[in-house]
Amino acid sequence: MHGLARTENSMDKLEVELEKSGFNVQNIGYESRKYEIETLANKAIGPALEKCGSIENISFVTHSMGGILVRHYLSQKAIPNLNRVVMLGPPNKGSELVDTLGNFPGFHFANGDAGLQLGTGKASVPNSLGAANFDLGVIAGTRSINLILSTIIPGSDDGKVSIENTKIEGMNDHLIMPVTHTFMMRNTAVIEQVVQYLQYGKFSRKNPQQ
Repeated sequence: MHGLARTENSMDKLEVELEKSGFNVQNIGYESRKYEIETLANKAIGPALEKCGSIENISFVTHSMGGILVRHYLSQKAIPNLNRVVMLGPPNKGSELVDTLGNFPGFHFANGDAGLQLGTGKASVPNSLGAANFDLGVIAGTRSINLILSTIIPGSDDGKVSIENTKIEGMNDHLIMPVTHTFMMRNTAVIEQVVQYLQYGKFSRKNPQQ
């Protein structure tokens, strides 16, 4: 599931590589800037599950806000045949960029209602969802293509989310990689780690960064 202000095309390389590894992939697009997170979760995940039909095990691979949609959906509904979830650069504790830039002209136009819900304060949807009660692996990045934005974010970050804010209580594994938020889902090494986690429930530590 793609992230905010992106389309399913952003996940096409990941889709191809997962299919090569034997997975039946449903790469679903959704109008990320048109609705709040609560509505997007149902509009995006419901149809995706329908397309999966009677598949024995269902897993999710998400980028950025896509992970928050999965968390919200699972906070409301159970998926009995849920297997594993891999999140790439998820703002699991929100992003300080929203806190700082949310009231600036053009922010809402570019990011919609859902974008305003991804901060770290009282209006933060990610911080209202609680711990993960499912098999979750998280990959965080340390590279940024916008150093100005990175000055707003405490600690090491991927240009949009700090390493610390990708973490969530209950996650099974967490891996830090030298990739950017914008392009991590297209990175070959990241994709290899996604496959690794989906198959074995843990990331490879052959060349760990932490």
